[in-house]
Amino acid sequence: MADLANKYPQNVTGRYFVDDQCIDCDLCRETAPANFTRNDDGGHSYVHKQPESPEEEALCKEAKEGCPVEAIGD
Repeated sequence: MADLANKYPQNVTGRYFVDDQCIDCDLCRETAPANFTRNDDGGHSYVHKQPESPEEEALCKEAKEGCPVEAIGD
């Protein structure tokens, strides 16, 4: 389960976040590319845009549920 205390500082403020358990697997970026992006220097994903539509919300939820290390929190 993702821990708010361990979220990456690059995450924009809002409901969804990625914490330091991220293994850079690319699943969230492929599932919700409008919302998740990669920190190339750190080798991890983070939320660069919070969902702004029901479709984006559904994709972020799908990414959270599919994360193999549960690094996405809400």
